[in-house]
Amino acid sequence: MIRTQIQLTEKQAVALREMSATRQVSMAELIRISIDLFVQREAATSRASVVARAKSAAGQFASCVNDVSADHDRYLAEAFDSR
Repeated sequence: MIRTQIQLTEKQAVALREMSATRQVSMAELIRISIDLFVQREAATSRASVVARAKSAAGQFASCVNDVSADHDRYLAEAFDSR
């Protein structure tokens, strides 16, 4: 592990101390868990992840309209105008 130093607000420190006591886990472990969750969440919203999800959705839906590729701008405008 790599030792690092962080600064917490008083409110954050109090909350961490309470959670640490309740869960019988060190504050450092709670911080590591929090960082892991944050990193996982951010990785799920990375550009590469978003592009991969969009590509996997391509072709999965049917519109029953034959000119979507030619008239996509009109269909998008209609969809956004109806909001």
